[in-house]
Amino acid sequence: MIGSMIADSARMSVGYAERLLKDVSASQFARFAEVDGKLIESNHPAFILGHLSLYPSRVVSELGADASSIMPSSKFEALFAPSATCLDDPEGKLYPAMNEITDKFFAAHQVAIDVLMSCDDQAFAAANTNERLKAKFATIGSAHAFYLGGHAMLHMGQFSAWRRAMGIGAA
Repeated sequence: MIGSMIADSARMSVGYAERLLKDVSASQFARFAEVDGKLIESNHPAFILGHLSLYPSRVVSELGADASSIMPSSKFEALFAPSATCLDDPEGKLYPAMNEITDKFFAAHQVAIDVLMSCDDQAFAAANTNERLKAKFATIGSAHAFYLGGHAMLHMGQFSAWRRAMGIGAA
């Protein structure tokens, strides 16, 4: 039951990402929004979806499943780590192509959702071993709920604001 609850939030995040991507061109994907000639230094979709593509492999691995098919490359880890800075990419040379990032995001989340749905509730009671987060999320279940729910939606809010600043409008 716990896995299906976390999967429900993950599905909502993935569905929202699909809607937010509507009308976003590849040339806009890794760009800061610009309003009245001023760049807004805030996360753009390339960074958001690349960053969020890092977390499903953690969920899958911590639940004891094989995450090898969705492990982020060292390039993704470097570009999209929590410590990485989102950069404007007007030349399209800093970040992978839009389809590479979106394919990774959607595939990784689908694998995580499938694994979540296959787990017994006791799997989520294991202690969170992530030193940085275990004070906030004592179990892997609570960490996974955050990774695929609250954390994802926080970044989807950034994506939504970016769309509006770009003049694309609400999703």
